[in-house]
Amino acid sequence: MQDFSLAIHGGAGTILKSKMTAAQEAAYLQALEGALQAGRSLLEQGKSAEEAVTAAVCALEDADLFNAGRGSVFTHEGGHEMEASIMRGADLQAGGVAGISSVKNPILLAAEIMQDPDWVFLSGAGAEDYARERKLAFESPEYFYSQYRYEQWQGMKESTGAILDHSDDRKFGTVGAVALDKQGNLAAATSTGGLTNKRYGRLGDSAVIGSGTYANNATCAISCTGYGEYFLRAVVAYDVSCLMEYKGLSLKDACHVVVQQKLKTMGGEGGLIAVDSKGAIELAFNCEGMYRGWTTRQSPTLHTAIYK
Repeated sequence: MQDFSLAIHGGAGTILKSKMTAAQEAAYLQALEGALQAGRSLLEQGKSAEEAVTAAVCALEDADLFNAGRGSVFTHEGGHEMEASIMRGADLQAGGVAGISSVKNPILLAAEIMQDPDWVFLSGAGAEDYARERKLAFESPEYFYSQYRYEQWQGMKESTGAILDHSDDRKFGTVGAVALDKQGNLAAATSTGGLTNKRYGRLGDSAVIGSGTYANNATCAISCTGYGEYFLRAVVAYDVSCLMEYKGLSLKDACHVVVQQKLKTMGGEGGLIAVDSKGAIELAFNCEGMYRGWTTRQSPTLHTAIYK
């Protein structure tokens, strides 16, 4: 038995204190604390890292503050298209799901897929059929509706473009969690509602193993948040692991190279959360803020932060 670590994120971008009311800030921090507690309580009981990251991401999906699950943004057609993925570091098993509209918790579907040796990545109507077979909870469009998201979409729907969660403060609204459990196993999970006004079945990095999510007991567990096209091209999550495995970099140095150098050179904005096989945590981002939280066995405090 060893120490455990858990980190979460609720999106990154130009998040400025000057644009946040005290009530809004308190609501975000409370939601982050709730997700941390959901994951930490399982790790304290000796449960697996994959169970902990699933519980933490479920809590974030259930909060309508974040662009995932209940808080997902509207597509160009006025619906929702959600994505999620999860990976287990012990055996590199993974599950991803994309293009689903009515599954209450996309991360639970990704977790079901991970347990099935026949599949890794499912999408659309077929993925929802799979969820029904496994008796996962579904919700009506009303569950995923929020006035704020609707107004955000109304301001964009006549254009051909898409926006990154907020048009005014460029927040990348993905959620995610990474954990190391008492057995020394790593896991990572990520979930998102994608871009406001997105079209053509667009997918980002959140459901793609290696780009938005990665876990390997030999190195680290990673969950990303940012402009998905850049994270897909840079294979960000796997790149951090590769720098550790093949170049011998520390988690801190590997995250710095990828987030502060490679992504910046490409013009990519965002960040990631990471934990390595020894329990070290990194929360790296190259923008003004990232909704984030972390906790460890040695430090029972639920740490949360928003700004740089």
